[in-house]
Amino acid sequence: MTIKILMVLFLGFASGLSVGAGYVAFLTVLGIIPRLMQLSKTMKMIHHYEWAVVIGALAGVLADLRDPILGLPAFLLIFLGLTGGVFVGMMAAGLTEALNVFPILAKRIHLDGKIVILIMAIVLGKIFGSIFQWVYFVHQ
Repeated sequence: MTIKILMVLFLGFASGLSVGAGYVAFLTVLGIIPRLMQLSKTMKMIHHYEWAVVIGALAGVLADLRDPILGLPAFLLIFLGLTGGVFVGMMAAGLTEALNVFPILAKRIHLDGKIVILIMAIVLGKIFGSIFQWVYFVHQ
C-alpha cells in the first residue's frame, strides 16, 4: 500500500513537472506573451501579464486539486466561461500567429485561397465543442 502511494506521488510530481516545463517552454520559446502584447498594443502592462500567468497557473492547480464548488448564479458562470474562452482563444491566436500555422495548413490541405473557410471551421469546431462540454459534462 505504501509503495502504491509513493508511486502515485512520484508520477503526479513528474507529470506536473513535465506539464509545467512544457507550459513554460510554450510561453517563452515561442514568445506567445510578447506577441500578444504586440498585437494588443499593451507593452506597458508586461508585469500584469506576468502576474496573470503566475496567478492563473496557481489558481488552475488549486482548482484542479480541490475541485471547488463555486455556487455562483448562472449569469456569473456565463461570464467566467466567456473569459476562459477568450483566454484560450488569445493563446491559440498567439500561437498560430507566432508559427504562421494557417497558411501552412491551408497549403497542405489544398485550401490556398480559402483561409477564411479554414479559420471559420476551426472557430465553429471550438465553439460547438465547448458548448457540448459545458452542456454534457458540467451539468451531469
